[in-house]
Formats: sequence, C-alpha cells, structure tokens
Amino acid sequence: MLLEIKICGLTTISDARAALAAGADYLGFVLYPRSPRALEPDAFRRLRDRLPDPARVLAVLVNPRRTLAESLAREGRLHALQLHGDEPAGEWSDFPLPIWRAIRIENGRLTPDPACWPAARYVLDASAPGRYGGSGRTVDWYRAARAARTAPLMLAGGLTPDNVAEAVRRVAPLGVDVCSGVESEPGRKDLRRLAAFLAAARAAGRAAPIGLDKNRMLPHA
Repeated sequence: MLLEIKICGLTTISDARAALAAGADYLGFVLYPRSPRALEPDAFRRLRDRLPDPARVLAVLVNPRRTLAESLAREGRLHALQLHGDEPAGEWSDFPLPIWRAIRIENGRLTPDPACWPAARYVLDASAPGRYGGSGRTVDWYRAARAARTAPLMLAGGLTPDNVAEAVRRVAPLGVDVCSGVESEPGRKDLRRLAAFLAAARAAGRAAPIGLDKNRMLPHA
C-alpha cells in the first residue's frame, strides 16, 4: 500500500497545482478565520473550480456551522471534510462526506479518542495550548506508532523534507500531512521544499510497512 501524502494550508492556485504535479494525493484548504492560511468560503470555491475534478480536496474547519459544512459538501466538490475543533462526534455521524478527524496526544492519551469518534482518517498533530493545531512541532512518534497500528493515521506536526523519512520509518502511518514544513511563509509554499518533501516521503513509503495491522484495527476504520 502506497503512503498517502496531503499538502495542507494551500492558499493559491499555483501552489495547489504544483502540489498535484509533484504527486500529492490530497490538497487541504483551511477555512478557519483565525488561521494565517485562512480562505473565505467563496475564495475557496473559486479556487476549487480551477482545479481538475479528480483532485482530492479537503476543507479544514474548526467548530463550523453545520450549514456551512453542508454547503461546502454540495458546492465545493470535496473529497472529505477535516474537523479540527471541539465538534461532538454524534453531530457528524450522518454527514454526507467522509470525515477526517484531527487528534492530539494529551496526558499520554489520544484526544478525542478514535474509538469514540468514527472517521475515515485521523490526523495526529501536536498539542498546542490555545490553538487548534498548526504548532509546527513534532508529535511523540512512539505513541503515534502505536496509534498507527490500530487506526487509519495521517501523521502531521513538524514534518519537513529532512525528517519525514525518519517519521515514516518509525511510525509507519497510512499517510503524512504537511503544512509549514514546506512553506516560505504562512500560506505560501516553497516549491523546492515541496518537491523534496514528496520525494523523501515517497521513497520512505516504499521502504517502510504502510497501513494498519488488520488484526488490531478499530471496528469502524
């Protein structure tokens, strides 16, 4: 199984097209107003309209209104919705698109607990007090490796072209998710770093076992 790669925090059509051309599997766009990479919903829709239909696009939201999420699902041609806030699992169980759930490690535990939050992917990011992800810090790779054996895990947090191969080797996640590690400034990708990250991640993915232990995976994964 090939390692999945998501490039997140995209804000321009040129960066999005460059990520696709370099081999990214998923493109992430942040619609959280407090993020330095935030896009307004209308700006996101216009950008999505300029991307090819097969592109697997995710809208990243924090505690969104359900009406906005449903509008994006209808009009944004999304592959999935990625939630990063304090959303209750029960309110999203009937959403018409796959849900990617951001999780973190707090006091040695995954929060929210994947067993209580069914999702298509779990994006494990570093905990940052007062922030919803985007800390640029690495997570506990030992704990991440344990999680990757039982849930469809996308490893995030502090990944760069220099450390992604080691991260993949040690964690064996289903995929990796990068944002600031391939930027020249918030919201602007450095195309050399982007290409280097994708090349390093792909090479590491070919050499490392990728995916879940089928005998231990969560029932909903």
